[in-house]
Amino acid sequence: MAGKTKKRRGAGAKRPRSHGNPQRVHESGDPRVRPKATARDWIGGARLRTLPLAVSPVLIGTGAARLVDNEFHWLLALGCLAVAVLLQIGVNYANDYSDGVRGTDDVRVGPARLTGGGKAKPRTVLIVTLTFFALAALSGLAVTIRTQQWWFLAVGAVCIIGAWFYTGGKRPYGYNALGELFVFIFFGLVATLGTTWVQVQAIPQEAWFGAVAAGLFACAVLLANNLRDIEQDREAGKRTLSVLIGKRATQVVFTLFVLAPIGIGVFLAVFYPIAWLTLMVLLLVLPAALIVWTFQRPKELIVALSLTSLGSLAYAGLLFWAFVG
Repeated sequence: MAGKTKKRRGAGAKRPRSHGNPQRVHESGDPRVRPKATARDWIGGARLRTLPLAVSPVLIGTGAARLVDNEFHWLLALGCLAVAVLLQIGVNYANDYSDGVRGTDDVRVGPARLTGGGKAKPRTVLIVTLTFFALAALSGLAVTIRTQQWWFLAVGAVCIIGAWFYTGGKRPYGYNALGELFVFIFFGLVATLGTTWVQVQAIPQEAWFGAVAAGLFACAVLLANNLRDIEQDREAGKRTLSVLIGKRATQVVFTLFVLAPIGIGVFLAVFYPIAWLTLMVLLLVLPAALIVWTFQRPKELIVALSLTSLGSLAYAGLLFWAFVG
């Protein structure tokens, strides 16, 4: 109405579902008709390009454990891998669900989401989310029983709670510039150090260096994602770190996050010569940084995100080789 100013929506406010959103309109033209999500849509919802971030800390943690015990604990390593991957997928579906029901994904630059794009019912996405969290919990329980480290149950519970409240609940911390901190702690420190501990009940300093590197790569991927969505997040009231510090500062922080692990690799190479090969990861992260600094369209940042994720996996594989070689 004329004479009235529009109120800015907060992070927790419900956004009206627009029937004009092309993502929500079926081919019939009736916005009330919901197209059924295909297997490809569900695979896309798992966000496979982020899964290397779950594998990397397990590789590094397993390599660090080898420094303490000459024996490979493959069964425990696979258990840790299952926990990490299942939790990563669960987080991705949880974000899809929470952002979708809030209306944050009503206007997207990247691929359409299951919930926000109207491809699946929110309840269905929630059930799938909880299923993956349950599978991660069962895998963690198996590792705990095997190692008799019962306090790991509390760690697992904190991980799942943290994963949900990243974008879920009334006050999601991912909407208040704390997403990178969560990612660094859980997908860097906890995942790497936890992998090492369950195998050898010790944490050498090499594991700490590797954990920091893995966490920084994961944060860089999140930064690339949030830089892509910076305008949409600002409009939706989602206060990510990128929204708070702006485009230029995000570009600087991203560059630091992808180069710092290389510096860690060079330092470790003094003691483990194969670690010099981590310099090869520059072939992936430098193009990613170049895209972050020069992109013209937000969609280009999807490539930067993918290159950084692959760079994390390559780095972890080379560090694993350095530790066991």
